[in-house]
Amino acid sequence: MDEFVYRISIAKEWEELQSNGSTFGGDLDKSSSFIHLSKLNQVLQTLKNFYSNTKEELFLLQIDAKKLGDGLVYEIVDGSNSFPHFYGPSRSFIPLPLDAVTKAEKLSLSDGQFHCSLLD
Repeated sequence: MDEFVYRISIAKEWEELQSNGSTFGGDLDKSSSFIHLSKLNQVLQTLKNFYSNTKEELFLLQIDAKKLGDGLVYEIVDGSNSFPHFYGPSRSFIPLPLDAVTKAEKLSLSDGQFHCSLLD
């Protein structure tokens, strides 16, 4: 299991996480009943696939996988890639807790590429 998993957050979600101590994520997370996460080597591709045209400020959250416990499940997406998904205990869909976040960095976009020290 990975030591860390990663969450791409829009600024509003990161603010909610800090002020409420947890977040259920965005519309996609709520409709699928889990928080979408990535392994470090998947972050850039996820950004490219889903956020390349966003006007939102984005943050990359580094999350301690151990703190998510057995609510963190790796599932095959698109036939081959295994992505981490956070459901919570017994797939109950609990919010992502702030205390699992070990680092947060603002992503910058230049020449069509996203950057932050966690990725560089």
